[in-house]
Amino acid sequence: MAYLEYGLSQGEGFIVITGEVGAGKTTLVRNLFRELAGEKIAAAQIVNSGLDSDDMLRLVAAAFGLPHEDTSKASVLIRLEQFLRQCELQGKRTLLVVDEAQNLSPSTVEELRMLSNFQTEDRPLLQTFLLGQPEFRKTLLSSGMQQLRQRVTATYHLGPMDLAETRAYIEHRLHTAGWRGDPSFGENAFESIFGYSSGIPRKINGLCDRLLLMGCLENLHHFSSAEVNEVIRDVQQEFDMPGELADGSRSAESRNSEEGENTVGSLKNVNDRLATLETSFTSLLTLLKQILSLAGVNKNLRKDKV
Repeated sequence: MAYLEYGLSQGEGFIVITGEVGAGKTTLVRNLFRELAGEKIAAAQIVNSGLDSDDMLRLVAAAFGLPHEDTSKASVLIRLEQFLRQCELQGKRTLLVVDEAQNLSPSTVEELRMLSNFQTEDRPLLQTFLLGQPEFRKTLLSSGMQQLRQRVTATYHLGPMDLAETRAYIEHRLHTAGWRGDPSFGENAFESIFGYSSGIPRKINGLCDRLLLMGCLENLHHFSSAEVNEVIRDVQQEFDMPGELADGSRSAESRNSEEGENTVGSLKNVNDRLATLETSFTSLLTLLKQILSLAGVNKNLRKDKV
């Protein structure tokens, strides 16, 4: 992180951040920008990176709010240079963030590099962040990217979190939301969450959202690995193929035999699920009444103020 902050403080060149899908690359850059909130910054972000070089230039111009339609490439470049020099005169730093950089073609990467040729006497007018999945490193290390590599001031690979970091991350997000220990999490719950997510923040967030929703609906005050694994099974079943498609080669007789053996167990599961749904529905009605009651109180308070 300190290395990235140093690269950012230089105000020039390229900063390359790689990581798996959902590892938090964009969040990391936003946090870095937040630390610069007191400074004068003109920043733009591009997320549609699967474009040719000319379209990328127009997208950069559009991201900075510049006219770009029905104009030649030369006109777009002139407007970009004028904008960058105007920002320099106003004492502003100009930052460009290009997400999904692994989708950039070599010619598009080269076009972005050429934008760094807009300079004052001592430094470039534009600093660029390239965020991509690990395969972008292959593009960066290819033989045609030597000039770009020379302008990279910092690189960082955002790897997955370990078990201790996963637990700390979950507890931090809970405390931020006002958590005071209820519901509580068993040690094996954190282990199950880590095992499913492999320490990837986006997968952790998705699983914990589902887990807390289940806790709300079923009035749970403690999560163990049993509850976590139940949610994991539900998530996995949502993406499973139907049995007929997943195993079309099985005979109808074999399938009927298995279905017959599972009928009693399936009926019991249905009854259990119906009972759970009934309890959840009652909880939701109670919660809805509380919300409506609070809304009525707030409305009356506003009338009293008037």
